[in-house]
Amino acid sequence: MKFRIALGALAALCLSASVGVAATQKIPAYITAAVANPDRPEADTKRDADRKPAECVAFAGIKPGDKVADLIPGGRYFTRIFSKVVGPKGWVYAYYPSNIDEIYKKNGATFPLPEDPKYPNVSVIHAPVEKFVAPEKLDVVWTSQNYHDMHDPFFGPPDMAVVNKAIYDSLKPGGVYIVLDHAAQAGSGLRDTNTLHRIDPAVVKKEVEAAGFVYVGESKVLANPADDHTKKVFDPSIRGKTDQFIFKFRKPKK
Repeated sequence: MKFRIALGALAALCLSASVGVAATQKIPAYITAAVANPDRPEADTKRDADRKPAECVAFAGIKPGDKVADLIPGGRYFTRIFSKVVGPKGWVYAYYPSNIDEIYKKNGATFPLPEDPKYPNVSVIHAPVEKFVAPEKLDVVWTSQNYHDMHDPFFGPPDMAVVNKAIYDSLKPGGVYIVLDHAAQAGSGLRDTNTLHRIDPAVVKKEVEAAGFVYVGESKVLANPADDHTKKVFDPSIRGKTDQFIFKFRKPKK
């Protein structure tokens, strides 16, 4: 896996489980402002046209005051946006799994990572992904373009039943788990996770629901029917424009 996936790369509202987000979804002003924040690096803003962060974050339902974990945040593209969305009464935990420390070290990353004074409501957690936990109960756990990696040899791989249960336990009742990833061919299972860096959406749904989550719905904002799912996500002909799914799961309220 290239470092851009591990550390650098390392999605409207659905009212039914079968309906994607409408293209006319209203984006809350606090999300628009977060994406327009002038402190965001140019390298991030250049990717906005492809990644559609406002629509993705609106689908997740992240709002001011929320406590959010960005699991495998890579270069913190979404972490920085979350920081400005949740504001001074919220908090963002950038969770870097220690499972892939060798990759971090090879690319010059050491922990603890330096704090960014422009994002004072962000803290880093560096721990095994199987022991996922935050200092407080969370409103949202988000992982983007990396769920498939957790099935691969370089990651261990961890027991995803354990990982998803730990995420479930970290959330408040009614809390949300968002999984955004590159889609593989339907029925392919885990075949392409380590080669094409894609995963069959049905596998994600099955694994996450097994932890006790309820599937809420899917956003189609990053869907690309022209992607035939046969190319590696780094292929220049498809890079940045892969067919991606965004699933929303909820921890039931007691």
